[in-house]
Amino acid sequence: MGRRRRAGRSWTVMALIGLAGPLVAAPAAADDRGEEPQAQVEWGACPEDVAAEAPQIECGLVPVPLDYTDPEGPEIEIMVSRLASQDPDQRRGVLLFNPGGPGGSGLTFPADLVSRGLPAEVSDSYDLIGMDTRGIGYSAPVRCGIAVDQDYRGAIPPYAVDEAAVAEQAGHAEMIADQCADNDTDGRLRHVTTANTARDLDRIREALGERKASFYGASYGSALGAAYASMFPEGSDRIVLDSNIGDTHLDHEGMRRYGLGVEETFPDFAQWVAERHDEYGLGDSSEEVRRTYFELAERLDENPVDTDEGPMDGGFFRLATFGFLYHDSTYPRLAELWQEVLGSDTAAGEASDGIAPTVVSAPGAQPTMGAEPSPFDNNWSVFLAVTCNDVEWPEDVGTYQRSVAQDRERYPLFGAASANIMPCAYWSHEPAESPVEVLDEGPSNVLIVQNQRDPVTPHRGGEMLNEKFGQRSRLVSVDGSGHGVYVNGDNACAQDTTTDFLVEGDLPPQDTLCPA
Repeated sequence: MGRRRRAGRSWTVMALIGLAGPLVAAPAAADDRGEEPQAQVEWGACPEDVAAEAPQIECGLVPVPLDYTDPEGPEIEIMVSRLASQDPDQRRGVLLFNPGGPGGSGLTFPADLVSRGLPAEVSDSYDLIGMDTRGIGYSAPVRCGIAVDQDYRGAIPPYAVDEAAVAEQAGHAEMIADQCADNDTDGRLRHVTTANTARDLDRIREALGERKASFYGASYGSALGAAYASMFPEGSDRIVLDSNIGDTHLDHEGMRRYGLGVEETFPDFAQWVAERHDEYGLGDSSEEVRRTYFELAERLDENPVDTDEGPMDGGFFRLATFGFLYHDSTYPRLAELWQEVLGSDTAAGEASDGIAPTVVSAPGAQPTMGAEPSPFDNNWSVFLAVTCNDVEWPEDVGTYQRSVAQDRERYPLFGAASANIMPCAYWSHEPAESPVEVLDEGPSNVLIVQNQRDPVTPHRGGEMLNEKFGQRSRLVSVDGSGHGVYVNGDNACAQDTTTDFLVEGDLPPQDTLCPA
């Protein structure tokens, strides 16, 4: 295997990971007047890198207020993309998309879904609208200045083996929060919130000349869609929320549910690899595979090694396992990674066969002068902005130490990572408004689809959102594993139910279980 490593972490693994205020009650002016909104978007060529990936889409810009409390103040532009319906007789409107994050670029997302099998009935029924939401990519991007050599692990803090590790992580978290504040020279960061993004969605709807807009959001996109359907119920058409975080925002308790998700999903991988014990040698039963996980993680806590995924310590091993549980298509790569670690003799601080010893740097360390920017700086910065701006986070390190100790026991696979302290504890901005409250009054137009075993958004998140929407929603639970149901999954019942809802408006009469 090749031993030349780029600084930082494997792109493969990182790519897996990645406010109801007074304005809420103000509907779009066109709706107040009873007039049809007029289309305002001028469609043209997309940026070169976007066009190279999805040549069939076109792009345009929608101006929105930077600060909705100052509508006459500075504006930013949101870049949107369109894959237009090819059947005018079937077209019923627009379907807005958000792929998750927060911090995921969505310009190519409509084309991506079509290439992965989005039914033609859906793409005929709608103009498919992608976008870079505020702060991302081509929509007034924000950056914290995160560099490759900081070894920052993005949305998930490192696994904490004890209270001292939480205290150490607190120093790194504070450093990243300070970096974000120092790099926010134009003051845009505090306006990157779920509520403002939902307001942007309604501006986009109006700019597209539509009285209503349908929406599909996955992962964090479920929170954005829930906020949009709650803030603009009469402007929302058919809303699909896939792989749900359980509310309109992610908070400390939401992060802790990652530990639950891993516990519920890991047995599927363990069973899969146990059935292939002759090939991988990682255990011939689910219980034995689970023991192998803990043995390898603890070994790497003491002696990190060099792998094809980059320098691997115990924390990154747990993070990589979490990331590769997102879909069963990545189970083989995860099994190979475990196999590689199991057979490795090259520990940090040692030399073997002339290979220089690996040095695993402290997560979040201060970047060196002139350091190479991380390719995920923008994505991670938006994740932090939205997550930290949406809701207040505990500031006391002891709170996280207690959470970590508790979750290390109840969710031993990963709980001591997802409960660990984040930069939100040291964020320089107070939330500008309260989190969006899920509105249970309004049209019954919300379909919630959720795998029963999902490593990052466990089934409980779908249940929570369904409870909050009341009679406005139906929950479709899928006897399946992984992150993502519609198009990303292969359950025919879930696919057909979602397609029928988007095309015909058929909301199931009651909550539904789709068998494997």
